[in-house]
Amino acid sequence: KTDFGKIIVGSTDKGICYIAFIEDEEEAVKVLSKRFEAAIIERKQNSQHQQAVLFFNKDQNNLPEIKVHLKGTTFQVEVWKALLLLPFGSKSSYNKIAEQIGKPKASRAVGTAIGKNPIAFIIPCHRVVQTNGQLGGYMWGIERKAAILRWEFENKNT
Repeated sequence: KTDFGKIIVGSTDKGICYIAFIEDEEEAVKVLSKRFEAAIIERKQNSQHQQAVLFFNKDQNNLPEIKVHLKGTTFQVEVWKALLLLPFGSKSSYNKIAEQIGKPKASRAVGTAIGKNPIAFIIPCHRVVQTNGQLGGYMWGIERKAAILRWEFENKNT
């Protein structure tokens, strides 16, 4: 459980490969199984999962280093890596991310890649908003995105 709702965390021997906000645990396991069809899904918690949950704490100092195991196109991974550079409590735009990765005309493709982010919150896709300041979309609901951004802003100096 987190302040923003329940999550499901998936990992491999290489690192965290999936985090999603969930409403129904059984449905979440089905989605996870479909996303990683060749994987054997085991319901257990390990140290990687416990470390990932620490990222939901108000104190963002001294967070553990966690490894992620990303699976996506080269472009998607490039976008997700750019998201990891966004500081806690900050916002960026799809256009800025496109410029940052050297593809200034690819803001729509950046949006699509952000929408496929497999690791909610830790890869901070919630920090990307429209150029006009509107929140834009969020896979787990615009209300949750607004709450996370508000929480980050309120806690960025703690």
